[in-house]
Amino acid sequence: MTLPTGLFPLRKAVLRPMPSGVRGAIVREVSPCPGDILRATWHAAPDSRRDRLGPGTLLLTWTPTPSSGGMDVTARLGLNTLEVTLATWPCLRGDWSRTVHPTVYETLALHAALRVATKALTTA
Repeated sequence: MTLPTGLFPLRKAVLRPMPSGVRGAIVREVSPCPGDILRATWHAAPDSRRDRLGPGTLLLTWTPTPSSGGMDVTARLGLNTLEVTLATWPCLRGDWSRTVHPTVYETLALHAALRVATKALTTA
C-alpha cells in the first residue's frame, strides 16, 4: 500500500482510524494558540526496532475504542537514546486534536529550549 504523503492538518485525520501501514502521525507544525493548527505527516510502520524516533520527534497514534466510540490516543517523544511515552488519552471523541494540542506544543517548545541550552553549554 502507498501511504499518503505530505503535510496534513491533523484534525482532518483524527475522526478515522490511522491508515494501515503507518505507525502514527509525526507532528511537524504546531501553533502556539490552543486548539489551532497541528500539522503532521504519516510515519510508516517500522521494519525493525532500529527505526526509532529521532530526538525531538513527537509521534501521535490512535486506535478506536469500540465500547465508547472514541479513540485511545498516545503521544511518544524521541530522545537522544530512546523514545518514551509522553502521554495517553483514553476514549477521546470527535476532534481530539484540540485536547492534545497543549501537551504537544509545550513538549516541543521545551525540547527545543533544552536543545539550545545544551548546545550553548557544550560550545561555551
